[in-house]
Amino acid sequence: MITIILLVVIYLAFISLGLPDALLGVAWPQIRAEWRLGLDAAGIISIVITGGTIASSLLSGRLIKRFGEGKITLMSGLMTGFALLGYGFAPSFLWFILLALPLGFGAGSVDTALNHYVATHFKAHHMNWLHSFWGVGATAGPILMGVVLATTGSWRNGYFAVAGIQLVLAAIIFLTLPLWRLHDEQKNNGPEMEEDLIEIKSDGKKENLLKRPGVIYALLVFLAYCSGEYAMGLWGASYLVQVRGVALEYAANGVAAYYGGITLGRFLAGFLSFKLNNRQMIGLGLSLSTCGGLAMAFMPANGLIVLAFILVGLGFAPIFPAMVHETPKRFGKKAAQSVIGYQMASAYVGIAVFPPLFGVIMKWHGLGLFPYFILLCVGFQVWATIRLNRIE
Repeated sequence: MITIILLVVIYLAFISLGLPDALLGVAWPQIRAEWRLGLDAAGIISIVITGGTIASSLLSGRLIKRFGEGKITLMSGLMTGFALLGYGFAPSFLWFILLALPLGFGAGSVDTALNHYVATHFKAHHMNWLHSFWGVGATAGPILMGVVLATTGSWRNGYFAVAGIQLVLAAIIFLTLPLWRLHDEQKNNGPEMEEDLIEIKSDGKKENLLKRPGVIYALLVFLAYCSGEYAMGLWGASYLVQVRGVALEYAANGVAAYYGGITLGRFLAGFLSFKLNNRQMIGLGLSLSTCGGLAMAFMPANGLIVLAFILVGLGFAPIFPAMVHETPKRFGKKAAQSVIGYQMASAYVGIAVFPPLFGVIMKWHGLGLFPYFILLCVGFQVWATIRLNRIE
């Protein structure tokens, strides 16, 4: 019973992780009109949020060891909740920038903490379902903001609503903190798992995990994966409209179908993981995403191009959760705390750097390059995964 309740709390926490992700994009037209800002001012907020997320991901190993995953999840929920509440009261754009730092720091901490906890305590299907709940939050956030904007006409009320949800979830996490300790005690009293024996060798010196065989290749997989995943959401609609010549409404549906493919794919991957191991799931995902990228580039029928977006989403779905869940097996449970933090940091670097950089390239050479960028990201994952699997 303890395990079931704790899993529900963890799933709710991952919904809360996804809730704020797309709020700014929905509210931004009204915000920039109110404060007379340029279109690119939102990029400043995105950079600060990403910087906070990367910093907390790199520190997460130490934070988890000191406070534990439950308290980290609680503190992160409070940080993001109060940051979003501050957005609702923000008197100027400067406050948006300042509050972006705790918003990003909180998101990075809870992301790493929950990924580490599920990777070390639960089976692969729970990891896939965990990430499908992120999709639920990422989808629900902009829908909620849109409803609030339509009914009240104020973006501030949208942030108040999401902040309220975040703080309620934080209260639930606070009330269930003892469950984390009780669950750990049950696990510690159970039989020793094989991967528990694969730990950091202690010779009195602190190991540089980046020099451990395979870690760099694992980081490169996350870097390339998140570059492709984020680029699909950032540039997918523009590609459909400007290159494929479809209507804006259809293009929006294509991007929604892509995210729907990720969410549905992770839900289905949870069931497939009963039959396939993590490495097989990653291989299946890379195969499907390669087919999706090729379909985007060469499918002649514009009316069916949304199917390529769905295929890319389905292919991307199992890669991130399977990579995280495999981390304790590859590098040991003790090392996994820090390695997962490095992986989350690498993922956010991929989000922050390569999609915008490729946007500059497309500005000069055209959006027709977009499918080839996705194929490049997938191809790089294939190469890094092959090198990683050769290291035992």
